[in-house]
Amino acid sequence: MLITAHLRPVQELEIRALEGIADFQKAEQVQVETWGFRERDIVPAAIFSVARNFGGQAIGALDGERMVGFALSFGALEDGHGHFHSHMVAVVPEYQNRGLGMLIKLAQRADALRRGIDQIMWTFDPLQIRNAYFNTVKLGGIGVRYIPNLYGRTSSPLHGGMPTDRLLIEWNLSSPRVIRALDENVVEVHSGAEFVRIPSASPELPIAERLSGQTTLREQLSTLLNEQYVITGLVRSGDDASYILEKR
Repeated sequence: MLITAHLRPVQELEIRALEGIADFQKAEQVQVETWGFRERDIVPAAIFSVARNFGGQAIGALDGERMVGFALSFGALEDGHGHFHSHMVAVVPEYQNRGLGMLIKLAQRADALRRGIDQIMWTFDPLQIRNAYFNTVKLGGIGVRYIPNLYGRTSSPLHGGMPTDRLLIEWNLSSPRVIRALDENVVEVHSGAEFVRIPSASPELPIAERLSGQTTLREQLSTLLNEQYVITGLVRSGDDASYILEKR
């Protein structure tokens, strides 16, 4: 069980740009704590240095000298439009579910807008309901593309040996949708919306059942996204949740 009584409130943490090799090496340790990666899957300090020094983002959250979270982004192009691709946002387990992830995302947004960048994109596991809610409802991102097995199978126990299917999120930083989401977290469902149920990804289920659910979700979302739908949120009822998809 995680002991949280002596954790500093997240509002008191220092959130800043990472500055040098010592910071970048701390980000390696955060990956181990967050995802249980083996060495071969850790993004090394040198890549953080490249991002920090050549136009990307390397932002850390520090509790004193200890790094407890970070964001790593690179400059990217999508249909000729420059944006940041947020490759990783990590929060160590004892600081999860305390609002730190939101503070890191807001720091990314503020830094991007300061530099004249109006869009950040990233991917996440579409089977993870809490991440789906955070990305589409709390942040106001939209899901625009389904990418099967983006990273291959990794050493992280959290991935459970599953293919790393990912959903691409588009976060349009100054859009009315994003501003409203950051203020209100309101889920809107318009006429003509489609709904796709998210299957359980519980590690207690047999791997064959989880793979079957992933395959079904992959087929359903890929079909609708290819028909110019986008994911605009999700609805929940008890333990069940479904993506909301609407024509763009």
